Amino acid sequence: MLDDLRALVEFAQAGSIARAADRLFRTPSAITRQLQRLEAALGAELLDRSVKPPRLNSLGSRVLEQARDVLQRTEALKSLASRDAEPHGLLRIGLAHALSEGTLIESIQALTEKYPKVRLRLSSELTSELFNRLLGGDLDVAAVLLPEGKTAPTPLLTDIIATDRMEIVQGAAGNVDADWKSLGRAPWVLNPPGCFLRASLIDRMERAGFTPMIAAEVHNMHMQLAFVQSGYGVGLLPARFIARNHSIDPVKVLRPPSFDLHRSVAIVRVGQLGALGKAVGLLAHGFRQLFEAADTKKPVTRHRRVVPANRRAARPPK
Repeated sequence: MLDDLRALVEFAQAGSIARAADRLFRTPSAITRQLQRLEAALGAELLDRSVKPPRLNSLGSRVLEQARDVLQRTEALKSLASRDAEPHGLLRIGLAHALSEGTLIESIQALTEKYPKVRLRLSSELTSELFNRLLGGDLDVAAVLLPEGKTAPTPLLTDIIATDRMEIVQGAAGNVDADWKSLGRAPWVLNPPGCFLRASLIDRMERAGFTPMIAAEVHNMHMQLAFVQSGYGVGLLPARFIARNHSIDPVKVLRPPSFDLHRSVAIVRVGQLGALGKAVGLLAHGFRQLFEAADTKKPVTRHRRVVPANRRAARPPK
């Protein structure tokens, strides 16, 4: 029917069947058959054939308005599905809880600045819930953290874009040495059970002959860092989170022998996203740059800046 509607629109614009045929590179008889087929499908005559050449009757003029609207909407749908078109429309993005922090705002802002016709809807969930929402059609794409070498369950598609390196940290006043024996005696601030990072750390320590003493189980990076900075215990935090944390309280990084714990940063989706694929690609590029910038082995230590009393500016006498 779309071709028949297009023939009706061209007929109205051209003013005759012959000129409509020229515009559509068809024969007049083919255009005539299309108009007759459209009339049959609608169950009503659209042309006044009592005059020569035929013209649209009153009903045909009203159908013409709807035909133009249908064709415009059809073109919009094709544009939405085309990879070459400018991204536009709603993009529903899910973020794993461990990625829901302020450092990602720059990548999100870059997306909206480059593609102003894209509207974002962000939500944060557990990774398993993000997978369910993707499969249920509630999300278009999700940024998640996965154990190295793992992918999202089928039929979800997984694109590994970066590596998230973990660091063992303690407060500035801490005296824990960077060896497994010392770390085995230290109190730890970790995620609750069920976290694969926690499980990997405990497995590594047990293979070295030690078991960590859990002092706090907190499912929030900012609170974990606060516990660590206060001297409550040793923590396990992402390198990019430590590097970009702007707290004035200091942290020390401890790297025991053979400790190299990573997780994969992945963009997960169900299938092709059409024009919105460009927007997702830009978002992935921004995330990749963020994690690559933080993936350095340089120790991180921040100190509180204190100005000695004898160097403070004296107030001039009145």
